[in-house]
Amino acid sequence: MDFTFDITLKTRKIFYHFLDTLSLEKLNTIPEGFNNTIFWNIKHCVVVQQMLVYGLSNLPLYISAKEIAGYKKGTKPESDATQAEVDTCKKQLFDLLKQTETDLVDGVFKTYNEYTVTTKTTLTSATEAMEFNNFHEGIHLGYIMALLKCV
Repeated sequence: MDFTFDITLKTRKIFYHFLDTLSLEKLNTIPEGFNNTIFWNIKHCVVVQQMLVYGLSNLPLYISAKEIAGYKKGTKPESDATQAEVDTCKKQLFDLLKQTETDLVDGVFKTYNEYTVTTKTTLTSATEAMEFNNFHEGIHLGYIMALLKCV
C-alpha cells in the first residue's frame, strides 16, 4: 500500500498547490462548457475518498454530512467556496490521507460492501478502494488542468 499512498500524496500535493496559489475567484470560476470549479473538483476528491473507503466499510467518515451533500457524485457548485472552506480542504487533503494510512495499519477496515464504480470495476475492499481512488483523483486532476486553461 505504500506505493498507493505515495501516488495519492503526490496528487494531493498538486491539489494543494492549486488551492494555495490560485485566487478564490479562480477557484470558484465555472468556465463556459464546464459544470464545476477547480475547488469543487478537489473537494469532491476528498469526499469521494471518504465515501469509498470509510462509508463502504461501514465506518464513520471524517467529513460532515454537509460536505458530502455538496460534493458527492452528481453534485455541482451551489455557491462559491469561502476562504475558510479552502483552508479546511487544504488541511483535509493530508490529514485524512494520513488517517486512512493509520487506520489501515491498525486493521480498522474489517468489512466492505462491494461497490461497482462507473468503469464497471467492482471494489471489494478498502485497499481496492484506495487503489481505485488514485484513478479517480487522476481524472479530476485532468479536469482541473482543463479548467486552468479557462480561468
